[in-house]
Amino acid sequence: MFASDLREIYYQNNFNSAVEELEDVAVEEMTDEGTVNELIVYNDDHNTFDWVIQCFVEVIGHTFEQSEQLSLLVHFKGQAAVKTAPMNILKPLRSELVNRGLSAVIESRD
Repeated sequence: MFASDLREIYYQNNFNSAVEELEDVAVEEMTDEGTVNELIVYNDDHNTFDWVIQCFVEVIGHTFEQSEQLSLLVHFKGQAAVKTAPMNILKPLRSELVNRGLSAVIESRD
């Protein structure tokens, strides 16, 4: 078994607590117009947990722990908002994640 497989088995049993912890520390940043912009990453069948975590650390600047929790949210929920920020900050992050093979979009919430 790979380390990512073991993590998946472990977190399947502890997923609810990981989601609650992540939601507790989530902070929304708003643009001047009051629009909330979210960088959404979608689950896929070809990127490993380790690669997704590495991308979140290097591109978004999250800690390893944040990145690991977000990768689990993406995997189990099918998608997750990995960053909330003004559009001008999210656009280059989205481009870099897509360049690295992840499926990502920016959604604006009113």
